[in-house]
Amino acid sequence: MPIALLSVSDKSGIVEFASQLLDHGYELLSSGGTYKTLVQAGLTVTEVSAYTGFPEIMGGRVKTLHPKIHGGILGRRDQDQDTMAEHAIDAIDLVCVNLYPFAQTIAREDVTLSLATENIDIGGPAMIRAAAKNNRWVSVVVNPQDYTKVLTAIAANNLNSVLRLELAQQAFNHTAQYDRLIADFYAQALQDPNNTATSKTATSKTVTSKSTTHLSDALPETLAVKLQKIQDLRYGENSHQHAAVYAYDDAPAASLVKAQLVQGKPMSYNNIADADAALSCVREFNLPACIIVKHANPCGAAVADTVFAAYELAYATDPTAAFGGIIAINQMFDDQLCEKILSQQFVEVIIAPKAAPAAIERLKQKPNIRLLLVDTASPTDLQSKKQLKSVDGGLLVQDQDMGQAAQASYEVVTARAPSEQEMIDLKFAWLLAKYVKSNAIVYAKDGAAVGVGAGQMSRVFSAKIATIKAADEGLVIKGSVLASDAFFPFRDGVDIAAAAGVTAIIQPGGSMRDGEVIAAANEAGIAMIFTGVRHFRH
Repeated sequence: MPIALLSVSDKSGIVEFASQLLDHGYELLSSGGTYKTLVQAGLTVTEVSAYTGFPEIMGGRVKTLHPKIHGGILGRRDQDQDTMAEHAIDAIDLVCVNLYPFAQTIAREDVTLSLATENIDIGGPAMIRAAAKNNRWVSVVVNPQDYTKVLTAIAANNLNSVLRLELAQQAFNHTAQYDRLIADFYAQALQDPNNTATSKTATSKTVTSKSTTHLSDALPETLAVKLQKIQDLRYGENSHQHAAVYAYDDAPAASLVKAQLVQGKPMSYNNIADADAALSCVREFNLPACIIVKHANPCGAAVADTVFAAYELAYATDPTAAFGGIIAINQMFDDQLCEKILSQQFVEVIIAPKAAPAAIERLKQKPNIRLLLVDTASPTDLQSKKQLKSVDGGLLVQDQDMGQAAQASYEVVTARAPSEQEMIDLKFAWLLAKYVKSNAIVYAKDGAAVGVGAGQMSRVFSAKIATIKAADEGLVIKGSVLASDAFFPFRDGVDIAAAAGVTAIIQPGGSMRDGEVIAAANEAGIAMIFTGVRHFRH
């Protein structure tokens, strides 16, 4: 009679799984809460302590760490039979284990180092690893979603070596991610500003940092990142490149990878990259806002009393570039806005927090247009995530660029201070410049971008390009403000802005020639603010 050992924290589907194992002739072993659950369901199951003849001790810390358990899992059926017989060790053929919910524990507001430590599973990983190692003979199941697949194979007498190897690979992924969570949590405990994480008082101290899900705030010496493929893509940036999209296990519901595609064909690699830029940018604004992105750069942006008005202003920034772009709004996508967009441009993707049924029905007539629904409020836990960028032979890892200079830290460095309206526009332009590829220049007026210069090797050429694009679209730079993502290395950029009629500038400051730059602004009567914060975006 084959033996199955069941010990799970996630008990979804376990009673049905165990019941069908019994129907297929398996004997069941179990312990702790799983044993109680199965007994309460009326199933015939042997408790591990009765099987080993050794009780659970130390408050349940030691229960499955026994030779009859691990010998039964690890025993090689072609060479360990005599040893197993000598010590009355029965072969265990299937191990179904998932681990204490450590991620949920450390997500609690009241989590302490002591509480987290007590929720570190020891016996579970040992059994999982043993079964995965011995996959030639043993099947290991860590995911309830695999119950049906395993039962189907058992019913067909086809629990073969390929499936067992597949299950083993998933098992090692499961324990690797589990250990990474623990290591990252402990790394954060060691970064405790009061240096009490390892002291005797640590058992009652709340650990307040929560960015322990896949990377710690203190960048670890060893970085392990687990991602789950959620979709193969037709191709990458170009048709000859293979591509797929992956998600972190703990990706928040409000993240792009969890967005709901309610209309249109599947997203492409470039769609996803541009949509990420658009979503991140629109999240910066509290007023009704519209961001239009092309090739990862905002080519149109505005805030207004309504998203309809914001779209009209954003589209006017650069109608040429808006063709085939990504549109993100932070309020309801309704049928009025839908008709307006369809009447004047082709769009690849529309992103909104919600959509009116009439707008969805209208878009069904345009199968090539995707509609993504995702919460456009910025999730607080996104602030703790790290950015990973592939480079030859490795990764660059950094914090998210969450830095926004508070208005209280703004330094007026010119003879004239900005007016109230100029200050409103400066803040808008500064938020937008953060999402424009460097070197970034943004001209803005009355809550809308009127010119964008992006991705140039010279900042002065970004300033020139922004004025050229504005002129091509019939927009007026005169009376606008300018935002620069980094300091002006020379006064020439300010001179170009002055010639175009700019009245106020916001920039980080910090150049060796700040004096010359300030003097140029004063000569032109331009108000200038230094923020002390740079927003390079490569």
